[in-house]
Amino acid sequence: MPVPHNLYADLNRTKEDIQQRRTKDPLLDSLLTKYSQADAEVVEAESAKSDAPSDDALKKLKEKRLLVKDKIVQQLERTS
Repeated sequence: MPVPHNLYADLNRTKEDIQQRRTKDPLLDSLLTKYSQADAEVVEAESAKSDAPSDDALKKLKEKRLLVKDKIVQQLERTS
């Protein structure tokens, strides 16, 4: 069964650190919300049994999630 991606582990930061930064940075907050939505779309697509997406559609969802993650990394670097 697919599970949500662990963004905090990928960023090598604690959830508390990210949440603290999120409250001070509206752009980071927006990006994290977009990431959660994109990740949920990937998990939903991977979980679909009767109406499974094509490999190409799933790849596009994962690429969308990765683009948002890259923007999060850039924003964290700017505010460090």
